[in-house]
Amino acid sequence: MTRFKRRQAFTLVELLVVIAIIGVLVGLLLPAVQAAREAARRMSCSNNFKQIGLAIHNYHSAYNQLPVHGGGTTRKGGWAGQARAGSANHVPKCYNILENSMLVGLVPFVEGQALWEQFSNPFRPAGETISFPPMGPTPRRWLEEHEAFRYDPWLTESPFLRCPSDPGVGLPAQGRTNYVPCMGDSCRQLNGPVSDQGETDENLAVISRAANRGMFVSRTKMRFRDVLDGLSNTIAMGEIATDLGDRDTRTHGAKKTSGSIYGAGWNQLCRDQIDSERPTFWDPDTFTEADPAGGGTSGEHRRGFKWAHSRGIWGNMNTIQGPNGILCMGSNTFNDAMLPPSSRHQGGVHVLLGDGSVRFVTDSIDAGDQQSAQVGDLSNMLPPGTGSPFGLWGALGTRASKETIDKDF
Repeated sequence: MTRFKRRQAFTLVELLVVIAIIGVLVGLLLPAVQAAREAARRMSCSNNFKQIGLAIHNYHSAYNQLPVHGGGTTRKGGWAGQARAGSANHVPKCYNILENSMLVGLVPFVEGQALWEQFSNPFRPAGETISFPPMGPTPRRWLEEHEAFRYDPWLTESPFLRCPSDPGVGLPAQGRTNYVPCMGDSCRQLNGPVSDQGETDENLAVISRAANRGMFVSRTKMRFRDVLDGLSNTIAMGEIATDLGDRDTRTHGAKKTSGSIYGAGWNQLCRDQIDSERPTFWDPDTFTEADPAGGGTSGEHRRGFKWAHSRGIWGNMNTIQGPNGILCMGSNTFNDAMLPPSSRHQGGVHVLLGDGSVRFVTDSIDAGDQQSAQVGDLSNMLPPGTGSPFGLWGALGTRASKETIDKDF
């Protein structure tokens, strides 16, 4: 009879084949796992936005208006005892000017009652003998000022304002946000028709009526009734990526070196500062940073770095450039600028419509004539009342321009 010898182990070739098969399976599995995780993060991001949309509607039901963007109380000066005992330091900017984001008013409507109690009552920093008054100081405070006299509500980062796909954390941000209101399809006079101290200005009012065409107008009470194009056809808010300190063209503002930011040809401004080898980043050799007007270090003047601030790079978006376009500033980070929405998702951004629904808008959305002048009061702008020249994207950003939305997006 033939005797068979039992083999005790795999051969080297068999072992290598098994390892190769496992390697191929892992290589196929990992991208699927990553895609599933990003899909979950994107869904969570969308849900956060839906909660904000619900909060806006609840706010409107309670007060018959939208939360004011650029709101706050005005105090032309400080209050008694603002000097710190035994020190030459004073409480800087302890008065409030009209720069509170509309997000501040939404805090009690998104289960942020504890934060609202801090904000709406006198707040005394730990170890101090004097307090900030109710409604706090202006959010135009810098880290140096917080170090001298800390105001915690402006430094608090709320989960409902963060998109899980955005990895930005920590200093020099003062409470990051990934969601800001839409100001329309023009970047002219983004600060609205009222001065910092709440004074009516006739010239600013004329400019604002012509150019401020979004669902939100800074320092102005807006209502759902003002949205004549329909809430389901008008963008209320957009998503933004927060800065990671890497000269990203979407989160770090460049200063235009010539030309008009409102007139025809605006799209070419700042583009000569883009790195030709890395087109989503600014070229370190040609980049001109927007002026950090108003104080603070340049590192604090970045996208998404002050959740409570309504001005410029921190608190606005517009529908001129398509999603994930570049940040091109007129002169500084506080005032008129190209402020497109952006995100860490692949291929687009979330937007919140006036009816509370959330849509994902792709980078390839019809953005019309990207060389056209914007609508406004200047001679090099399109006449007031003109339909948006920026296609479907621009039409979605305007509240009452009588455009018909007949395309899917």
